Amino acid sequence: MPNQNLSRDEAALRSRLLSVTSYDVHLDLGNAQDQDAAGFRSRSTITFGCSEPGAETFLDFIHGGVSSVVLNGAELDLADVVDSSRIRLPGLQRQNTVTVDGTALYSRSGEGLHRFRDPADGQIYLYTQYEPADARRVFADFEQPDLKASFSFTVTAPSGWEVASNGVETQRTPLGDGALSRWEFAATQRISTYITTVLAGPYHRADDEWCTRLDDGTDLRVPLAAYCRSSLAEYFDAENIFAVTKRGLDYFHRLFAFPYPFGKYDSAFVPEYNLGAMENPGLVTFTEAYVFRSRATEAQYEARANTILHEMAHMWFGDLVTMKWWDDLWLKESFADYMGALAVDRATDFTNSWVSFANRRKAWAYVQDQLPTTHPIVADIPDLEAAKQNFDGITYAKGASVLKQLVAYVGFDAFIEAARGYFRAHAFGNTTLADLLSALETASGRDMALWSSRWLQTAGVPVLVPETETDDAGAYTSVVIRQNAPDPVSGEQVPRPHRLRVGLYDFDAAGALVRIDSVELDVAGARTEVPELLGRQRPALLLLNDEDLTYAKIRFDDASLGTLLESLHRLTDPLARAITLSALWNSVRDGVLSAKDYVRLVQRVAPQESGAGVLQVLLDNALSAIEYYAPTSRRDELREEFYAHIAEQLKTAAPGSDRQIIWARAAAGAGRRSSTYNRLLRGLLDGSAGVEGLAVDSDLRWRLWVALAATDSATRAELDVELERDTTASGRVGHTTAAAAFPDPEVKAAAWQAAVHSDRLSNELLSATITGFGLGSHELLDGYVEDYFASLTEVWSARSIELASRVVGGLYPGHQDAAPGMAPADHSVVQKSVEWLELHPGAPGALRRIIIEQQDQLLRSLRVQAAGL
Repeated sequence: MPNQNLSRDEAALRSRLLSVTSYDVHLDLGNAQDQDAAGFRSRSTITFGCSEPGAETFLDFIHGGVSSVVLNGAELDLADVVDSSRIRLPGLQRQNTVTVDGTALYSRSGEGLHRFRDPADGQIYLYTQYEPADARRVFADFEQPDLKASFSFTVTAPSGWEVASNGVETQRTPLGDGALSRWEFAATQRISTYITTVLAGPYHRADDEWCTRLDDGTDLRVPLAAYCRSSLAEYFDAENIFAVTKRGLDYFHRLFAFPYPFGKYDSAFVPEYNLGAMENPGLVTFTEAYVFRSRATEAQYEARANTILHEMAHMWFGDLVTMKWWDDLWLKESFADYMGALAVDRATDFTNSWVSFANRRKAWAYVQDQLPTTHPIVADIPDLEAAKQNFDGITYAKGASVLKQLVAYVGFDAFIEAARGYFRAHAFGNTTLADLLSALETASGRDMALWSSRWLQTAGVPVLVPETETDDAGAYTSVVIRQNAPDPVSGEQVPRPHRLRVGLYDFDAAGALVRIDSVELDVAGARTEVPELLGRQRPALLLLNDEDLTYAKIRFDDASLGTLLESLHRLTDPLARAITLSALWNSVRDGVLSAKDYVRLVQRVAPQESGAGVLQVLLDNALSAIEYYAPTSRRDELREEFYAHIAEQLKTAAPGSDRQIIWARAAAGAGRRSSTYNRLLRGLLDGSAGVEGLAVDSDLRWRLWVALAATDSATRAELDVELERDTTASGRVGHTTAAAAFPDPEVKAAAWQAAVHSDRLSNELLSATITGFGLGSHELLDGYVEDYFASLTEVWSARSIELASRVVGGLYPGHQDAAPGMAPADHSVVQKSVEWLELHPGAPGALRRIIIEQQDQLLRSLRVQAAGL
């Protein structure tokens, strides 16, 4: 439909004109079990005011047909008012009521009302996902965040199902012969359209309650529920989910001094979910990957806790107070990302929250912020397509990192007092950057204008480099921190203000590398002297940004780099270790440190690494260093050396430990690119490998089958037998991935056809097919480059943005090798990317952005390969 892409200007005009009071939404899902039924009946009644009687506006509705539109008692001519996905409302009065009756469509893309058939038992499950603007796929609405209203939902569905929405259930009525029932739910507080939700299906449900004492002496009781598919019930650890939920509610209730405002708190774990989770008030939805059917590490449980608490923070940052338009998406996502990590650290038993933040979230931000499509945290979002693309590492992880820097800058107490004032002043309303800065200035007494302009309204990653000089005795005579801070958008140097610590580390009597001192200081310009270190003996390691207070890439002086390459495994502090490992990985990607040195560093560090999450990232990075950044002349040697290391560590890891399962997963990942260890992988599958205590469960088994299929060391018949053993949704994904991985031209052709030139695959199976297809040699895959670029505009126009983005990003031919004597910019794939962009200047911005980002990642890997480090 051509007019789905609402612009910011259109939204602003509608916002100036309208004030919305309420929605009454009726959804008839009685036909959901009939998979031949493409759609369902949807009726929404909206009451709203208009500041200019006689004016015209429009509703949003992506539909399968509109039956009637009744405005203020008059039925409108559909031919006059229905224009694709917009419904014109002419001749408005000061107070208006409109009812739209039509057919909405079931989804296979995870956008709107997603319908999933469980392959384990044939049951149908439904859930909604709307952000940023897909409520209009389910009911007619004013689809923008600043037109808040109260929502009442009524749902008709099979009587044996569980049905839930944002509000508490108020009535359930059997209909006709009792096969169907009607559920009615209480009206919500004033919220935005994109956080309304409906859940329906034969879900397994668990119940609990959270209670706290309010300042007036009364008790606040919040009912809790948790849902998963019935076939996953035996794996569902609802008691652990409730425990984290209660701790989070305790913590945020005290911290924000604003009671939880949305009545109940449900958590639903749903299939084929496009996100990690979504903060629908009263009914938070999560990916069911967090229902651990296979062995999970402590890092995976910590990640789940982080997601639960991230979404809970949204109840205040995002749901209670919502950004006016998507330019200020960071007002909710950056805060939730920071608060999630903070709450895991302070409200749970997990001890490595900030290590995980440095290790994963900031690493994501550093990658995103070096792409040519980077943007300020406060972004320019002209339309909904741009909004969809800005759920990225800048909005989430860089924003959270900058907030951590802000806390160091203004102090934690002032930061929280600002948040409390912000909630009190804007409850159930919408805000912009200026509203938050005003609250921060009031609480801290600081002028926030300079901080905001430097951190929120610029782009790019500052680089901090130590420059040191010592005398003959090894004492510092000069220590300077150089800041290189170009803004890739403006092209100018914009030094950021940093509050950071410089850590001094040396070896103790036992040989451990420990912190012996630290200096806290402000770094504001291009050159900052550190007089506190003058006369001090040079330590083994000088670590900028110790304790990870600021957002910047860091480098090391020569002596410190030498210490790390030989002795990083002796660095005892987990956060310091994560910071240095992140910095060294950035150095590989920047062509400063060779892939060979990094891989050999990992081989020294990984056997000693105590954190499961850090170990997993280390091994993933090492494999990426080999495949993307090592020169082709050294790649085979590094592969064999590192794969042998993986096999050795797997066999010596403690039986049943997190480390053992991580090494086993690494073996499967490595096995996708080399058949050297196929005997080991086969041995893990049939139990003959002699790895004591290893749980070779469904997740690991499919990882192993994918590796064997990718190296032509399995058969399709074996995969089919495995699928018969594991008929679950995740089993189907594993089978689809492995089946597309065979190095066979016919297999690759079929996978390409299914992914690019067919729309039969659901979102999750599409991604599985793309992953399997990509596991192939240049001989197999290079023949698809021409069709990739020829198909881009068709794919984008024919698919939803979610599915199109998966195809365009996932199938970009970015795994290329630098050719001797050829400049990276002259590589054929780079040239084809440039040519496509030049020939399609009017292509949708979101599509161009994906191509630009993929091209840049390819250029980076080719440059590092060509450097021959």
